[in-house]
Amino acid sequence: MSGDERFGDESFFARVYALVRRVPRGRVVTYGQVAAMLGVPRGARAVGWALRALPEDVAARVPWHRVVGTGGRISPRRGPGPEIQRRRLRAEKVAFRGDCVDMHGSFTRPRERPSERLDLGRAKGHSCRPRKATRSRQRGVKAALEEKPKNG
Repeated sequence: MSGDERFGDESFFARVYALVRRVPRGRVVTYGQVAAMLGVPRGARAVGWALRALPEDVAARVPWHRVVGTGGRISPRRGPGPEIQRRRLRAEKVAFRGDCVDMHGSFTRPRERPSERLDLGRAKGHSCRPRKATRSRQRGVKAALEEKPKNG
């Protein structure tokens, strides 16, 4: 599969939107988790691009505000987007620690179909981790994706 097929086409964006629709109310998932569940473990930025390009007619059906950065960070961008995201998450009773989502109580995986189950582990109870921790978290996701299922 070429890079264009994985990131640049509308089908990747549609897959992102479909997965984000399955994130339960009051819960959040990271850009990296969405990418990993779509089979693109280093595609967090591509997920961000997909959500940034969300058409207005689709935006009403895709809870984009439930996707946050590593450690619960609200991604900075121009305009009122970050404040709208905080307001929507607070309305869903998502807990915050300072400016970041409290990942201990709010982190989830999108509802999965049995054929799509991946054990990506549980988020640690720290919010706003330094960027240094990102690489180790990526290694953990990669290890979970490469892990062989145990029989019996």
